[in-house]
Amino acid sequence: MAPKKAKKKEAASSNVFSMFEQSQIQEFKEAFTIMDQNRDGFIDKNDLRDTFAALGRLNVGNDELDEMLKEASGPINFTVFLTMFGEKLKGTDPEETILNAFKIFDPEATGILKGEEIKYHLMSQADKFTEAEVNQMFTNFPLDVAGNLDYKNLCYVITHGEDKEQE
Repeated sequence: MAPKKAKKKEAASSNVFSMFEQSQIQEFKEAFTIMDQNRDGFIDKNDLRDTFAALGRLNVGNDELDEMLKEASGPINFTVFLTMFGEKLKGTDPEETILNAFKIFDPEATGILKGEEIKYHLMSQADKFTEAEVNQMFTNFPLDVAGNLDYKNLCYVITHGEDKEQE
């Protein structure tokens, strides 16, 4: 029985690697290495505190750090780190689904939408966005000089985590 359990555990950890493209795994590895300040192969409370400090947030409370660490199933090595990201991203719709949602507002299939129109729809339909949420989206995905949103690039970033043009 013991060999089967070990095999099952190995299969579960290898599944997390199959969830991502090799380039994404490399990016997660780089992020993990940056966060693993003491280079022991695990991210602990001190590593998180040092990471926040490097990002300019100096007064992170122990309670907040403990809550973050509780999200992990155990000590955070790279496989656990990757699994946590996989679980967070699991709820993300496939790129095609998100594109199809935007295409409803783009019958000519131009790949762009007028910023004011998309703002109106986001704030007035279904799960209504607040103005602050729409402004945050436009901060992260700025409109072009004509006031249009490149929704194809936005969908790519949502599902792949990086700008197509930067690849």
